[in-house]
Amino acid sequence: MIHPLGAPELAAWLADETRPRPLLLDVREPWEYATCRLDDSQSMPMNTVPSRLDEIDLDRPIVCICHHGARSMQVAAFLASRGGADVHNLTGGVAAWASQVDPRFPTY
Repeated sequence: MIHPLGAPELAAWLADETRPRPLLLDVREPWEYATCRLDDSQSMPMNTVPSRLDEIDLDRPIVCICHHGARSMQVAAFLASRGGADVHNLTGGVAAWASQVDPRFPTY
């Protein structure tokens, strides 16, 4: 099952030291990741996820991230189908993060 996660909810999760820190899986292209990214996120472009699946701990909470939330939703569905137990999609992507959490966050 995929859980939608809003940008403010992700910000609260990351600030809560009592919750296990999720894997922030950024599935955008390298140029997008170079433009802006959440701290401690891991870059894994969408098209590389199937071949790099063994690099992802499916037992850990995972938050999939892209520009607006569409690509990350597809990756989240793939991870859930492969046994991901706690998979989230950042609704609105980094664009939502910039508009709802951090107005200084670079946009493109």
